[in-house]
Amino acid sequence: MASALAQLREMTVVVADTGDVEAVKKYKPVDCTTNPSLVLKALEDPSSEELIAREIEVGKKADASPQRVCELLTVAAGARLAELIPGRVSTEVDANLSFNTAASTERARGIIADYAERGVGREQVLIKLASTWEGIRAADILQDEGIDCNLTLLFSMAQAVACADAGSFLISPFVGRITDWYKKAEGVDGYESEDDPGVKSVRSIYDYYKSNGIKTVVMGASFRNSGQIKALAGCDNLTIAPSLLDELDNDMSDLPRVLSPDSASGVEPIRMDEETFRWQMNADPMATEKLAEGIRNFDKDHQKLVALIAERMVG
Repeated sequence: MASALAQLREMTVVVADTGDVEAVKKYKPVDCTTNPSLVLKALEDPSSEELIAREIEVGKKADASPQRVCELLTVAAGARLAELIPGRVSTEVDANLSFNTAASTERARGIIADYAERGVGREQVLIKLASTWEGIRAADILQDEGIDCNLTLLFSMAQAVACADAGSFLISPFVGRITDWYKKAEGVDGYESEDDPGVKSVRSIYDYYKSNGIKTVVMGASFRNSGQIKALAGCDNLTIAPSLLDELDNDMSDLPRVLSPDSASGVEPIRMDEETFRWQMNADPMATEKLAEGIRNFDKDHQKLVALIAERMVG
């Protein structure tokens, strides 16, 4: 029998939740998804030293700021990954722009331009934006310009509906972080897959999209165990960390399909405007807290990356 990973690939696009080149070569995902934490980890790897040194030297000669070198370094890392995969590399807009539509839009255009300078077309890139109201509005603008977006840090149906209304190319609902919040709130050690709040959230979003003919890709993310992944087999895309890819690759058990467009329940469309969005987010403490926490942590790692570059630039 084929491995669970091989079976999963037959029904779901498998994405590597890593910026590590060796992991991408090993698992051969269709797409790669990154965030500041993953980029930071990849750039601390000795195998990235040549790339880091080259970009820092170019930045110094151009009298660029550490922030600008950080931007170029992130794109350089993404361009290297783009050479290894048939699909797309997601690259994140700075988290500190999450509540500024105009600045997020401008930064996204800059990312696309930087990739173009390296011969990577926009069809190979997804712009990652936090699923704030302002981030979703930026995606609305960018999608109209032919720049496809990945709306990340998504924890609620309100966010999912707003992203669909904006025509977002893809959303990344965060399974594990939802589960983490409920485990703490309910004082439990874990859940069976069928009762897992993170799994149930993605299933609901998938059902809503398929019931209403929404083309936005649903990509489950942030998994804590392989059981969560198996419980979403058949989802459009799943972005999976190398350790869990390895576990699935060594798992020879049967993997039944769980999600399919044919099983959509026919749930009615939801009307979503800014007032409704903000009210529903306010009424959902899990979504509100995890969105804010995610933005803070991505910004923390971004600032750490800029500081690391600044230190190297004066060395």
